[in-house]
This record gives sequence, structure tokens and C-alpha cells, in this order.
Amino acid sequence: MISEIGADVKPVEDENIHLTIRFLGEIPAPVIEDVKRILSQLPSMFHSFEMHVYGVGAFPTPSRPRVVWAGVTTGADILHQMRKFIDSEITRRGLKEVHRDQHEFSPHITLARVRSSRNILKLVQLIEQLRDYDFGITRVTAVKLKQSTLTPRGPIYRDLYVVSLG
Repeated sequence: MISEIGADVKPVEDENIHLTIRFLGEIPAPVIEDVKRILSQLPSMFHSFEMHVYGVGAFPTPSRPRVVWAGVTTGADILHQMRKFIDSEITRRGLKEVHRDQHEFSPHITLARVRSSRNILKLVQLIEQLRDYDFGITRVTAVKLKQSTLTPRGPIYRDLYVVSLG
């Protein structure tokens, strides 16, 4: 749908759709092992849960879109709790190599990135039309530590570690 309006956007490929709980940046192997230990604690605190993906918006604002996203309603509170736990453990363990987030955590799924202002008004109108779009409910059963390798064709993601939520 976004691709059809003639805006200069790069949609996220289906196989790359994900929700980022915590961006870590480029970290050395020993820190990756620390992060795995942090994530290994999640199943003792969190069970699988339903996540309702609802609404379309944009960062920084719908009227000046750079990133088009789908929001999360039900399940957002659990994602916030997970994020808070991960952040507190990163701090407690003194993992200074981990990227410091500049923005407040807002659970979302990136749908597309805006490359230029070509047909931007059509995109702004589409975002407004889809503000209450219901993508549906999905069950979250795992948390993954992913490696992202940037290429000219876009990122390539690889699972480094997966924890199942009971």
C-alpha cells in the first residue's frame, strides 16, 4: 500500500519485520555473552503474551515522516517491563560498550523508511488514513538477540540467541 502512492520510501521486507526492544549498537563478543545472560533471565519473569498491533504513525511526527511504523497497544506494558529490566541489567553490569538510547522506548514495528520528500503529502495523508488500522493480534513466544549487517541492499539479520517465553 505504501509503495503504491509514489512516495520515495523503502518498505521493510517481510522477512525483516521485527520489534526492537533494545538497540545495542556494535558490541564486542564478551558483551554479547553478557547480553545473552541477561536475556536468559526473561523466561523466569515473563510468559508468552498477546500483542495487538494497531495504528500507523511516523517518527519524528506524522506530518514530517522519516520512519513509518505500526503501533502496539495490548502487550506494550510487558514490552516496557522487559525493556526496563534489560536496561537496568546493562547498567548494573557496567556494560559501557552498549549504545545509549537517546529516545524514550515506544514499542513499534517499522514498516518503511522515507528516503526523500517526493510525494510526501500523499504519504502524510496515507498515514492519517491508517491511524486506526488494525493489523491484528499475535502471540509473542520468544525474544531474540539479532545481529544486523548493513548492506547496500538493506540490512541482513541473523539470530545470535533466542529465549522462549513459556
